Formats: sequence, C-alpha cells, structure tokens
Amino acid sequence: MGSVSPLIAVYEQIKKSKPKAKFLFLGTKDGPECRAVDSYDMDFRSIPAGKLRRYFSWQNLIDPFKLVAAFFKSLVIIFKFKPQVVMIAGSFVGVPVAWAAWCLRVPILIHQQDIIAGLANKLMANTARKITVSFEVSLKDFSPTKTILTGNPVREEFYSCDPDKGRVLFQLKDSLPVLLVVGGGTGAVAVNQVVAQALPELLKFCQVIHITGRGKKVDFNDEDYHQFEFLTNEMREALCAADLAVSRAGMSTLSELIILARATILIPIADSHQEYNARYFQSNNAVVSVSQNSLTKEMFVSLIKEVLFDRNRKSELEANISQMMKVDGAKRVAELLLQISK
Repeated sequence: MGSVSPLIAVYEQIKKSKPKAKFLFLGTKDGPECRAVDSYDMDFRSIPAGKLRRYFSWQNLIDPFKLVAAFFKSLVIIFKFKPQVVMIAGSFVGVPVAWAAWCLRVPILIHQQDIIAGLANKLMANTARKITVSFEVSLKDFSPTKTILTGNPVREEFYSCDPDKGRVLFQLKDSLPVLLVVGGGTGAVAVNQVVAQALPELLKFCQVIHITGRGKKVDFNDEDYHQFEFLTNEMREALCAADLAVSRAGMSTLSELIILARATILIPIADSHQEYNARYFQSNNAVVSVSQNSLTKEMFVSLIKEVLFDRNRKSELEANISQMMKVDGAKRVAELLLQISK
C-alpha cells in the first residue's frame, strides 16, 4: 500500500471540505490499490506499469514500451476526465501520468514519502508545480522554490485507536501481549521464513498477528497465531491491538506507527530505500532496526523479548517514534492541492 495510503488520506481530507469533488484513481490492474480504492467513492482505471531499474534485468528491454503505452493511455484518460489537479505519491506507475498531465497543462503535486528521493520522483520533479516531503532532511533533494515540508498523509481512521476493539476482532486473549508482524503489501519471504521458524518460541510468551502477503501463507496452526494475506480496513485494529510491531521500513506503515506511537522493530528490504528510512529512525532512537541478511531465528526471538518486556525501552521507543513527523500531513497536502487547482 506504499504509495496508495497517502493518496487515500488526502482524498478523505478534500472530500470533507469539497463533498461534491470528483476523483479518479490510476493504478495497476494487479496491485493492491484496486481492492483498497474499491471501498471509497472513487473511480479506478488501470494503466500499464513499467519500471526503470538501475541494474541488469531482461524486463528493462520490455518496460520502456510499457511506459510509452502507459503515457498514451494516461493522456487519453486525463483528457477525458479533465482534472483540475493531479497528485502522485512516488511510484513508477505515476511517471507516465505526470508526463501526460504536464503535456495537458494540468497542475501536478508530487509527494516524497521516504527519506531518500526515489528515481520515480526525480523523473517527475520538473513536471511538478509543488513537491511535498515527509521529513525535513528530504527538503534538500528538490527545488527549494516549490518544495514544502508537510509530513506524510495518513488515513483519518488511524487518529483514533481502541485496542479492545482489535482484541475482539482478532479473538485475542487479554492474558498475553500481542506481536504484529507486517511483511509489506506484497509480502516478505525472508521475514515470513524467520517468523515461521520462531513461532514455537514466540507463542510461549505472546500471541501473533502475521500479515504474510498474498499467496505466502505459512503452514502453521495455533490458537494464538493469526495469519492474514492482506488487511485493508482491519489494519488499524491490528496496529491498535499490538503491543509491539515488526515491519518492513515502508513509509506508509511507518507513518501509521508514528500516529499510533507503537514500539517497532524494522527489517528493511536489503539494498533499498527502506534502509535509509530505518537508519534515520534508528538514529533518532525511535525504532530497533536489524539487517535482513543477518537475521536469525534466535536473534528475532531475543529482540522481541527484549523490547516487549523492557518497559523503559518500550516506552522510550513509543515516545520517540511519536515525535518523528508532523502528524497533520493529509490536511497540509490537501490544502496545497486545492490551492494549485485554482
């Protein structure tokens, strides 16, 4: 849900002040965004998704053609829909959309979630009227004349939290602490493998909610182990019920953890922008970060115990993560969108 959640959060804010506003969401046919957007009052259109990789892959030969096809499809869609403004939250599917909107002179706002600027946003930066960033450290990556610090937009539902509701929803026991493991929108095989190996030990002292990713079910059954391939509207309840979260270092989930002030262990995707996110949070003593390449079952169980049962450490992490970012990002970005749409 990386680039989807901020867009939905901004949609919610605009819908409150402009209830008659019309929205169109462009995304990939097979991604999680189609299912997520389905519960909102937004039309959805799919476009081809290409990617410019900085490493050798046979797909690099095919994806430029996908980008061209996506550009022309976006051109037709935008011409027919006639939007007053376009917002893109940093995915490669947005690149041809930005180019098409720029050709049609539609104002564009690009949002940079992560600590380090991604290639997609760099490719789109010159087309943007405004660029918003989640963290002050990211201001240096874009033109100072059009870049604004806003924080990362978070869906409105995450600003209220009832742990008891989550415990009822997931049939959790009051007698055991709750560990939430989030493998990411497409799942994380390495994380799932470590969790599967560690479950016999973990379930001796906690109960586990595990979001595995689609098609990555773990072959393990226990009344204190609750696994799901994907959560949308129930994600808030899972985070609210958790005493400790284990997550990748994608900024959408991290932003929700900031709002809810949850103690967190990060396992960033190796050799990716997530390592920069995790490093930045850890340097502020807001999370515990561990390398995927060095992670073992024993280390995983030890870390869970250390954070879960050291009250001072857990409280420190909760207090520090809650201070990492402006918490009204959705409102700030929505106001900017309305300004440049005039």
